[in-house]
Amino acid sequence: MPSNETNSRSQILQFVNCRILYKHEIIKEDLWVRDGKILNPRKLFWEEKGYADVKIDCHGRIIAPGFIDVQINGGLGVDFSSDPENLEEGLKKVAKGILKYGVTSFCPTIISSSSEMYKKILPKIKRTKGGSEGAGILGVHLEGPFISKNKKGAHPVENVIDEFPEGIKDLQNVYGELSDVSICTIAPELENTAEVVRELRNLKIKISVGHSMANLTQAEEAVQNGATFITHLFNAMLPFHHRDPGIVGLLTSDQIPEKTTVYYGMISDGIHTNPAALRIAHRAHPKGLVLVTDAIEAMGLKEGRHQLGTQHIEIHGNKAVVAGTDTLCGSIATLDMCIRHFKKASGCTTVEALEAATLHPALMLEISDQKGTLDYDTDADFVLLDDDLQVHSTYIGGQLVWTRSGDLKRASSHSQQ
Repeated sequence: MPSNETNSRSQILQFVNCRILYKHEIIKEDLWVRDGKILNPRKLFWEEKGYADVKIDCHGRIIAPGFIDVQINGGLGVDFSSDPENLEEGLKKVAKGILKYGVTSFCPTIISSSSEMYKKILPKIKRTKGGSEGAGILGVHLEGPFISKNKKGAHPVENVIDEFPEGIKDLQNVYGELSDVSICTIAPELENTAEVVRELRNLKIKISVGHSMANLTQAEEAVQNGATFITHLFNAMLPFHHRDPGIVGLLTSDQIPEKTTVYYGMISDGIHTNPAALRIAHRAHPKGLVLVTDAIEAMGLKEGRHQLGTQHIEIHGNKAVVAGTDTLCGSIATLDMCIRHFKKASGCTTVEALEAATLHPALMLEISDQKGTLDYDTDADFVLLDDDLQVHSTYIGGQLVWTRSGDLKRASSHSQQ
């Protein structure tokens, strides 16, 4: 039986028989958790004379930080950009559902919508810490409507606004509430973009360039004014050209401000980005690569025919098409699948594959002091993986929130050290 002392203090968990992703390496080391944070065992041993209350045998698996998806439009039949009346329940459903894919934090993404729709949707999406009820929300990713009509992709053209005649006022008039916005995708070639980028940066909102006809000079100017992200590289932008590489050229530009890293999202599902393009981007700028799903509401649904709104779709493997056609209707990738495909397609290391979905998105969002690493005093959000990078368990704040049936055993309820 635990002592009264144990009952009066916070419980200490020790994860044993594991390998942890720490400081860009996978090392054989135990992981210690208390009060939802990663614990420094040296302080525990030498200063507190403490010990583990619970030991958890990880059976030799890898412990990596929880995955962070900064661009996800929905899943499990839920579309974040429609049906505001049921949005709160839909968010909960997706937040719960993506735990099995190792995602512990995400940015619900809203595509180009009407001003009326934004003002219904945005007040209903709040930042959350996450836990047994689902992955945490890190803020909204507003993908549009201030984008190029020529590179709108699947965005409804009637909602696209390709100008900023009054600068930041236009953005505020369209969106309304911005307090829980983390990322805003805009086309950098639009008039008065410089002012808008600077104002968004002052509001601590990350600016992403995308859905754009911008040349390299326009993209570089956006970065010089505060943009730090590229929305789904190669998709919905001018293709690389040797005389003007466009937004893609940001990966090797010599006009990036000192101490600024340009990050870029990649949809690594084997469908939206050719493996050769994935390899080119990674080899050109490995530290900037951020894996995203850009998943639509069909993500997580079973194979076969489904009705999503007014549209009938068919899911075959990792591809969703309009029923009866070969027309793609969006990504149905899960983030764990993207990590596995990225590793295989690029030939990168396990560390590089995992950091593209953990450390890099955290650095881009400037939250690496809380998420994306297993550093001491960061949030104890992490996943247990096998060597094939299949997810076996997901933890948020040190709490087991998803596991394969019978997969994890708690070794002892109290262990003197």
